[in-house]
Amino acid sequence: MSTGVVIVAAGSGKRMGGQRNKLWLPLAGEPILAHTVRLFATHRDVDHIVLVVSEQDHADVREWLRKEAIQLTVVLGGAERQDSVRNGLGALSENCTYVLVHDAARPFVTREQISDMIKQVKQDQATIMAVPVKDTIKVVGVTGIVEATPARESLWAVQTPQAFRMSLLREAHEAAQRAGKVGTDDAMLVEWLGHSVTVVQGSYENIKITTPDDLWFGEEILRKRKGE
Repeated sequence: MSTGVVIVAAGSGKRMGGQRNKLWLPLAGEPILAHTVRLFATHRDVDHIVLVVSEQDHADVREWLRKEAIQLTVVLGGAERQDSVRNGLGALSENCTYVLVHDAARPFVTREQISDMIKQVKQDQATIMAVPVKDTIKVVGVTGIVEATPARESLWAVQTPQAFRMSLLREAHEAAQRAGKVGTDDAMLVEWLGHSVTVVQGSYENIKITTPDDLWFGEEILRKRKGE
């Protein structure tokens, strides 16, 4: 029962404000992408990795992988993240029983957390990493009026990786494509299919690098982990 990983790196990173994909920005002297890919490429329980990239980044990614001597499969993404994940699933080895889907812009997930996700998905078939929200959340209408205040105890902020039985996630994506269903994450498609999804508590350090402030925070996370 082997495990594959789809790393989604096909976004543009517009909110970072640069001309190039944010994944090439330096984090502790190396591209964000390098931190994420190496984490999975050196994990003992990961058997196959598919890296999904944009056409614009394809040549640069190929050259970087050649220098790094990292063995994985590179495929082009689609118009939306959901399309990119589906392309990645199509390129994974048929021997993979389980699959983790991870955003390349989250380089701070730990090896132990990856192991926990792999262990949990073998039991539950569909599981996500998330953390309880710290703030009070308001539902606000288009007119700017507060419509509801959900109970904070039931709210969790979802992270990646998300883990699934391969056959289940493929079924969910194929059904969604036929129905024109768009989900904000892969778990949403599995939920829509009628399958339950469990939660593994993640870490507040497992941030997604989206803005310049996140880069600063990321540097602090790495210094903390090194004991500096």
